Amino acid sequence: MTLKNASSMVLALALLAGCSAAEQPKPQPPKVGVVKITEQSVELTTDLPGRVQAVETSEVRPQINGVIRQRLFAEGSFVKAGQVLYEIEDAPYRAALGTAQGNLANAQATVRATQLQADRYRELVDINAVSKQEFDNAVASAQQAKANVAAQKSAVDSARVNLGFTHIRAPISGRIGRSFYTRGALVQTGQSDPLATIMRTDSVYVDVTQTAAQILDLKDALANGGLSRENRESARVKLILPNGKTYPIEGRLEFAEVAVDPDTGSVTIRATFPNPDGLLQPGMFVRAQLVEGIKQNAILAPQQGISRDPRGRATALVVTNDNKVEMRQVEAVRPIGDKWLISDGLKPGDRLIVEGLTGIQPGATVTPGVPQQVTASKASPVKTASATPSPARSTPASSAPAEKR
Repeated sequence: MTLKNASSMVLALALLAGCSAAEQPKPQPPKVGVVKITEQSVELTTDLPGRVQAVETSEVRPQINGVIRQRLFAEGSFVKAGQVLYEIEDAPYRAALGTAQGNLANAQATVRATQLQADRYRELVDINAVSKQEFDNAVASAQQAKANVAAQKSAVDSARVNLGFTHIRAPISGRIGRSFYTRGALVQTGQSDPLATIMRTDSVYVDVTQTAAQILDLKDALANGGLSRENRESARVKLILPNGKTYPIEGRLEFAEVAVDPDTGSVTIRATFPNPDGLLQPGMFVRAQLVEGIKQNAILAPQQGISRDPRGRATALVVTNDNKVEMRQVEAVRPIGDKWLISDGLKPGDRLIVEGLTGIQPGATVTPGVPQQVTASKASPVKTASATPSPARSTPASSAPAEKR
């Protein structure tokens, strides 16, 4: 090959290499999924542990001594107030009533005799046929006889009451538990163990405790207009059952303790729930959700877009109008489902990065797009618990956000 041909070949190869380098495309900015932040109305709740209590509880106890003759109810059944539950052997009390009635009749007969004598002495004393002293004694005897009649009437009433106590009746209406005594057992007044227990559970109480600080914050929010409530005096309450299901009927906050417990710094709150099907049983542990109110113009951010820096502060990456990445420090108040309630750091219209966070640095140019799994929330009320756990992710020392969960 001649020198001229070799030079031509080298020139051709150089031209081809230059054309190939010129045709290579420039690298595109990385794609990220963003959510546009909007304002929403949010229903805020406080999630607290609670315990179910019966509205009325009555321990059935004997009011006289005796032997149980028979039991007249089925354990676990519904009983009405006044229904006979037990019968106690009544022979001794019938005899006592008969004795009292006989004593009353005797006293009444004595009254007639003494009164007649007093009347006669009243006529005789006027003509000095009897002394004044004898007349006074006759009048006193008549009055004593009348007093004795009153005492004997009371004895008859007492005996009749004791006879009535041989039929032990239900003091309230409700569902009765198991019987602790059987037929033939001796029962006594003042015994430590009840015969049975009746609970009225058509409506139940749920007692929960809330810290004094939470109550003060809630009152401040209501007073300042940060929260709105239909009835400021009675909040709605919802229940989460032990199996995780929501109780279908809402309750109402009826009572709050007037003093703070000095040992725990908390206040006992009582809510009332209708219980027509008997699903709520006394002693059951539940989770009560107290509906604090509606927060208007709230900012919600998907949890995928919120992380923590090495100092523990909540941060978010947003896309500016020129598609640059900007880091914001935000205030994440509480979780709401899969989102965070943000009080500061984000505003309506911000584009929050929720996907493609790996390797993204503040100041980088990105291509925003619709995320695959996270979409912007519609403006509708959202339910939330008051607990505020920290997000699981944290940003490394380089201030770059970690990978999304």
